[in-house]
Amino acid sequence: MKHRLVWPIVTLVLLLAINATFNPQFLHLSWRDGHLYGSLIDILNRAAPLVLVSLGMTLVIATRGIDISVGAVVAISAALAAWMIGGTLVVNDGVATHVSRFPMPVAIAAALGVALVCGVWNGFLVAKVGMQPIIATLILMVAGRGIAQLITNGQIITIYYGPYFFIGSGYLLGLPFSVFIVAAVYLLVSLAMSRTALGLFIQSVGINPAAARVAGVKARSITVWVYAFCGVCAGVAGLLISSNVKSADGNNAGQLLELDAILAVTLGGTLLTGGRFSLAGSVIGALIIQTLTYAIYSLGVPPEVNLVVKAAVVFAVMLLQSAEFRASLRQLVQRPPVGGASA
Repeated sequence: MKHRLVWPIVTLVLLLAINATFNPQFLHLSWRDGHLYGSLIDILNRAAPLVLVSLGMTLVIATRGIDISVGAVVAISAALAAWMIGGTLVVNDGVATHVSRFPMPVAIAAALGVALVCGVWNGFLVAKVGMQPIIATLILMVAGRGIAQLITNGQIITIYYGPYFFIGSGYLLGLPFSVFIVAAVYLLVSLAMSRTALGLFIQSVGINPAAARVAGVKARSITVWVYAFCGVCAGVAGLLISSNVKSADGNNAGQLLELDAILAVTLGGTLLTGGRFSLAGSVIGALIIQTLTYAIYSLGVPPEVNLVVKAAVVFAVMLLQSAEFRASLRQLVQRPPVGGASA
C-alpha cells in the first residue's frame, strides 16, 4: 500500500466501478465496421491529448519547473495545421474532392516545429534568462492564445481534408490511432528515462540544480530540452484535437488543459518540488480525470457543479496519497478513549 501507484490505481478502478454500476453497458465492447466500440474506447481516445501533455509536464515538473502554456501551444499547433490543410473543394470530371492547401506532412511538420520553438522559448527563459517557470510560461500562455487567434483570424477554421481526420479519429487494428501515438511516445520516453542516464540527470536537476551543475550535469541544457519536449507533446495533442473535431478554435482549443495536466501528474505521484517522477502514474492520472469527466456527464451532474465535483475527488485522492495525512488518521483511530486511559 506504500507504492506510489496504489492509490491512483485504486481511484481509477473505483471510478470504473461507479460508471459500470450506473451504466450497465459501460464495460460492454462491440465490434463494428472493423474496430471496437464502447465507453472504454471513448475514454481512451478522448484521454489521449491529456496523456501526451501530462507526459511532457511530468518531465518539466521533475526538474522543479512548471509549464502553464501548454494549452496555448495546443491552440497554436491546431490552428496552424488547420490553416495549412483546410480542404479546398475541387471538381474533376464532375467529381468533387477536397484537396489540402499544403501537403499534409508539411502541415504536420510545421505545426510540430512551431510547438518545438514554443517549448525551446520557455526553456530559454527559465534556464538561460533565469525567470521563474510560472512567469516564463505565463508569457506564452497569454501571447500564445493571441497568436492562435491571429492564425485563425478570430474564426473557427473548419477542416475538410479526409486523410487528416485519421490522426485523431481513425482506427488501427481495431483501436483508435491516437492510442498508438500515445503508446509510442510513452515507450520512447520510458526507454530514455530507464535505459539511459537522462532520467537520473533530470532527477538530479530537480533535487538540486546547483549540485547537479557542480557534478558535471548540463542542468541548463537539460531544462531547455525538457521544456522543448513538453512543447512537442502539446503540439501533437493539438493535432489530435483538431483532427478529432475537424476544426481549430484559437480561443477555446486546449482551454484549461494545463490545469488538468498538472492534476494528472500530481495524481500520479510526481512531486511538485522536483526530483521524483512517474510516467506511468501520469498516464493513470490522466485516465482518472477523463474517467471522472465521463462519469460526471453520464450521471447527469449539472454542468455548473461538475468542476466542483472534480476538485473534490482530486482533493480526496491527494489526501490519501499524503503519508502525513494517513499517519494522522492512524493516530486518530488508535488513540484510546479518555475514560479508558484513566481507568
